[in-house]
Amino acid sequence: MSLAASQPRKLLADTVRDRILDQILDGSMPLGSKLPAEPELCEQHGVSRATIREAVRGLVEEGYLSRAHGSGTFVKFRPRVRHSLERNLSYTELINQAGFEVGCRLLQVNSDKPSDEEAERLRINTSESVLRLERVHTADGRPVIYSTAVIPHRIVDGVDQESLSGSLFALFGELGYPVAHGEASLIPVLAGARHSAVLGLEKGKPLLQITQVDYSTVGDVVMFSREWHVPGVFELTLVRRPR
Repeated sequence: MSLAASQPRKLLADTVRDRILDQILDGSMPLGSKLPAEPELCEQHGVSRATIREAVRGLVEEGYLSRAHGSGTFVKFRPRVRHSLERNLSYTELINQAGFEVGCRLLQVNSDKPSDEEAERLRINTSESVLRLERVHTADGRPVIYSTAVIPHRIVDGVDQESLSGSLFALFGELGYPVAHGEASLIPVLAGARHSAVLGLEKGKPLLQITQVDYSTVGDVVMFSREWHVPGVFELTLVRRPR
C-alpha cells in the first residue's frame, strides 16, 4: 500500500520530509549531492508531486536543501556529528570541531538583578548584579543553537560586547576563571515563538534544551545558561557505566 492511500497530504509531506532528512543525516545523500527528480521521488515514496514539493519546500526552508535555478535541488547541509556529553565544550568548539564555519550573533546584553532561581544557581544574593546574554550560534551561516546566559557581573565587569560574541569559556579563562566542569540537564521541548523567530523554525518543532551551571577550577559558579539545539546537526552521546 502506498503512503498516499493511508495518510492525509500534510502528514504525508511530513513523513516524506523525515525520510529524505534521514538520508541526509546518515550520509546516504552527502553534501552537494543532487536530489532525484520529482517523478523518481514520487515513485520512491508512493506519493503525488504536490506532496513531494511540500516536503522538499520544508527542507529548503530549514536549510538542508538549496535550489539552483535550472540545475535542480542539492543537499546543502552536512550530516550531524557525534559529540560526547562527557566533554564540556563551548559552542564555538562544538561547531568548529564539527567542521562548520562558526558564527555568533549577540541578540541582547543587559545588566540586571537575578531572579530567585538564578541567584540560587549562581550562589549569589538577589541584590548582586548579573549580566544577561542572548545569542544565536550558526554553523555555515545556519542558526543551530539559541542560548541565554546569566553571569555574575563581577566576573565580566568591563568586558566589551565584541568579547561576549565569542567563546565564553575562552573569555572566562582569560579573566582568571577557567571552567573546570559543568552540571547539565537535558529535556526535549517544542519551539516557542522566540525559538521560531531566532532559529528560523516553525513553532512546535522539537528542540533539545540543555540547562547548565558551569564551575571554575576553584569552585566558583561562573555561568547559568540554557541552550536550545536544532535537531539533526549534532548527535549528543553519553557513556553510561554500571555502578
